[in-house]
Amino acid sequence: MGKFQEDAKKLLKDVGGKENIAAVSHCATRMRFVLNDPSKADTTAIEKIPSVKGTFTNAGQFQVIIGNEVPQFYNEFSAISGLEGVSKEQGKAAAKQNLNPVQRAISVLAEIFTPLIPALVIGGLILGFRNVLEGIPFGFLDGQKIVEVSQFWSGVNSFLWLIGEAIFQFLPVGITWSITKKMGTTQILGIVLGITLVSPQLLNAYSVASTAAADIPFWDFGFAQVNMIGYQAQVIPAMLAGFLLAYLEIFFRKVIPQAVSMIFVPLFALVPTVIAAHVILGPIGWTIGSWISDIVNAGLTSSLNWLFGAVFGFMYAPLVITGLHHMTNAIDLQLIADFQSTNLWPMIALSNIAQGSAVLAVVFMHRGNKEEEQVSIPAMISCYLGVTEPAMFGINLKYIYPFVAGMIGSACAGLFSTLFDVKAISIGVGGLPGILSIVPQYYVPFLGAMLIAVVVPFILTYIFRTKGIFNKLDPVDEATGKLFVEEN
Repeated sequence: MGKFQEDAKKLLKDVGGKENIAAVSHCATRMRFVLNDPSKADTTAIEKIPSVKGTFTNAGQFQVIIGNEVPQFYNEFSAISGLEGVSKEQGKAAAKQNLNPVQRAISVLAEIFTPLIPALVIGGLILGFRNVLEGIPFGFLDGQKIVEVSQFWSGVNSFLWLIGEAIFQFLPVGITWSITKKMGTTQILGIVLGITLVSPQLLNAYSVASTAAADIPFWDFGFAQVNMIGYQAQVIPAMLAGFLLAYLEIFFRKVIPQAVSMIFVPLFALVPTVIAAHVILGPIGWTIGSWISDIVNAGLTSSLNWLFGAVFGFMYAPLVITGLHHMTNAIDLQLIADFQSTNLWPMIALSNIAQGSAVLAVVFMHRGNKEEEQVSIPAMISCYLGVTEPAMFGINLKYIYPFVAGMIGSACAGLFSTLFDVKAISIGVGGLPGILSIVPQYYVPFLGAMLIAVVVPFILTYIFRTKGIFNKLDPVDEATGKLFVEEN
């Protein structure tokens, strides 16, 4: 008998049986189900299965957290159920039957930015390290910066910009590639399109504001002139152009005979898209992006910025649950493109810390619950390193009160952060390492905000539990019949 055979049988029964499963797949730690009728899934029973660490529903998929042994569990589940698995992408496609139009739009946005996250994370770390090298005067160096006293570190700093520039200034290439990948069209055309938006032939987007209108280069077609302006680090122009390219390719593949499609489909898809990108979509996208960043920046720099920070801090964790948090990546990147910094990213990092601190309180109060610690301790560490989903879905939402405590702690930290106008130079790793992305002059207030994000959720989680506020049933020590929060 396989290690997970009994648990797999139980899971099959509790999700509503084989006939209720439209598709099943797995990722690194979770079983992913698309259910014909999600209401038939008995989540209470499922979460009592020994192998299951938690459950949640996201993007139309019912997901069961198994852990690192999910491949073995999946194989035994498939053998018992007789169901052939589908790829993760096919699972997502099937899941869209359970999404409304708004959720589908959010899902698309998430699928565009998710493949870019590894590059954005390493880019954020690099820019954060360069912050330390070139942005901080050290007392033990007589008030000088590291790059000013060390030729080696000056060379390292210069070299690292090669990678940082490739990630952030050439971001449109990644976006247009990701869109073609998501849409199932020709990815190399997406890459070429992205390069045409950031080509060295064009005036760099960062130089437009300081260049006189008469000095901006242009293409002269006789009857019209088109400015040769690049879209370095611009998000919305790249997205508009990427989707136009994808839809044009899909259209022309339907109408052009297959015998000549290799020649004419790329030609009729790419060339009009590049023209439209520089004549129409680019300027429109730049304007929309500027409006969005201006509105957000106005909220963050107004006399009510403390309220904005508190509300954003409070709401960010719920945004993660719904998937709406992926929109903040685009806003962050647009703020960086327009203002060379962002006030949102510090609050995102603080929200990660706050949810992790709520889990820390649960670990403390439920000490002795070895079964739960298999989920809670790794989830807490993950949270402090910027990945909150295991903590929120595995622990905080399970008991409710830690989640609420984390939201309140995040709101307090966000309020503090915005009052001191804390800014990040880039987005990157969240949680505790998020400090590397902070502009050096704001290190001290950000450390204060981090302390708030640790202390407030921990204390509130303890108070909510002991006072019975927001709490669902806590685990009981079967040997004594007492809650783990009590002395045994």
